[in-house]
Amino acid sequence: MRKHSVVRKLFVVTSVHILLVFSLVMLAEGLFFERFYRASKVDALERNMNQFAERYRQSEENERLVSPLLGTFMNENDASTAVLNSRFERLTLNPYYVKLETGSKLVTILIPTAGMTMDAIPQGLQPGDELAVDGIFMDEKDTVLHPVVISPNSSEPEVGMVRVTGKITDVLLPEKRSYNPLYQDTIIDDALSDWVPEVDSYLTRLQSGSVIQMNWRDDWSGVEYAVLIRALPDDSHGARYFIAMTSLQPVGEAVGILKQYVFYIAPIIVVLVILLSMVYSKIVSRPLVQLSHTAERLARLDFTEQPSIHSKDEFGELSRNMTLLSRNLDSALQELTLANVQMQQDMREKERSEELRKELIANISHELKTPLGIVKGFAEGLQDEVASDKRDRYLALIVNETDRMNALIMDMLELSKFEVKAVQLQPRRLLLTTLIRKAADSFDQQLESRQLAIRFIVDEEKPMFVMADARRMEQVVLNLLSNAIRHATQNSTITISVRRTSGGKVSTTIENLGSPIAEEDLSRIWDQFYRAERSRDRKSGGTGLGLAIVKHILELHGSEYGATNTISGVAFSFNLNESRENPNES
Repeated sequence: MRKHSVVRKLFVVTSVHILLVFSLVMLAEGLFFERFYRASKVDALERNMNQFAERYRQSEENERLVSPLLGTFMNENDASTAVLNSRFERLTLNPYYVKLETGSKLVTILIPTAGMTMDAIPQGLQPGDELAVDGIFMDEKDTVLHPVVISPNSSEPEVGMVRVTGKITDVLLPEKRSYNPLYQDTIIDDALSDWVPEVDSYLTRLQSGSVIQMNWRDDWSGVEYAVLIRALPDDSHGARYFIAMTSLQPVGEAVGILKQYVFYIAPIIVVLVILLSMVYSKIVSRPLVQLSHTAERLARLDFTEQPSIHSKDEFGELSRNMTLLSRNLDSALQELTLANVQMQQDMREKERSEELRKELIANISHELKTPLGIVKGFAEGLQDEVASDKRDRYLALIVNETDRMNALIMDMLELSKFEVKAVQLQPRRLLLTTLIRKAADSFDQQLESRQLAIRFIVDEEKPMFVMADARRMEQVVLNLLSNAIRHATQNSTITISVRRTSGGKVSTTIENLGSPIAEEDLSRIWDQFYRAERSRDRKSGGTGLGLAIVKHILELHGSEYGATNTISGVAFSFNLNESRENPNES
């Protein structure tokens, strides 16, 4: 390794910098890590307590919902919790439970925090498992059991106890908790007894929504805990407070183990830094040497060959030649080319947007001209004081045309969102037949006025779930049903069929009896403002935008859609991807 070589310089600088950074990290770890660890744990617990307060506000009227909230909070945060009344006394709530279906009734097994250890509770209990419990019933209906022995070994229960055997339907037990969580849950009372004498000094802050924090040490175990208290939303029972207590013992243990780990790993890290710095220096310097050798040819913008040119100093050769300049120039030319391509794309997009804007303005002008003319004619008639028997009809027609113009504008605004791709779907798993039936119910008045009926053809053996945006798909069904009702023959039946097809699809067809659509118009009915019969939609109330909106929504869902003439009418169809997941249904 030469005295002034790039490899030597890189090796020395890299090694010194890495070792310096490593030393600073170790120093910061020893001074601040434990404090940071504790602060992070307490801050996370405080944030989750605020979220719990919001859930409590939604469930405060039903105390049966509060207990599961406590149990879930304790499992997720490895903390013991309790709800206090206005006198800061602990309310009797059992956060952990097992529900058994015994055949004739549902029995709730309340897991007490006092008098039971984790060893007495079988691990891995899941809904569907069979379980036997010996205990004492706590209510007159024998539906709440205080357990004494879970999964007893004896053939008969002890005197004074009953045995309940059944299938688990719901279970909430301590999970991801520190050692002996039931003991930790019981010592909240001890922490409260030490804190309550000072409660008056904190009461104002509690009532303002602040979280009070203190550290408390268990005299029996010597373990230090972080205790946080905050007020809950007031309910019909008066003020309520939420206390959460989490052990800080894992923090100290983790810091101690980490320090031991660093003590043993530090020499290995130093050796690895030296070796890797040497390898790194050679790897980094190799291309620099090659670049210096090719500087003269690169200065002539010749990138085809790389002859070797010897030099005493690699950086000196690199600086005397124009390699860096040529590479920057080549990079700048490439960037300019890419920028030019991007600019052309932007210009085309701008031109397209301008065309859409002009087309939209032209369509608005065309579509609003007729209703505005009608409104003006009737308004002039009112101004000329037409006969009183015509005034109500004129006013009704003016209101009707105004509603039509408002519907047209709203549809155009909706369509413009799709045109500029500003609509984002929010797909979820939904039952398609339920959505269609709900949409059909909203047309009862129109169906009755035109003496129409709807017939459903649905395979009810297995529910057909699809992955789709519920609000947008409801918009599709409403538009297609509205279109079918407007063009259906009076005293006829509109048929809606939903069936599974090959390829994991669910196909929906809406067919009405009526005049067919000309073959040359079938492919154009999805265009905005296009009508096979321009007077027909205006007379029946359409804006000429409904099918264009349907087209955009279905294309965003990746759906295949279309319209066909049947023997006696017209059928619109589309398909969606079936969701074969099987989550719990409410």
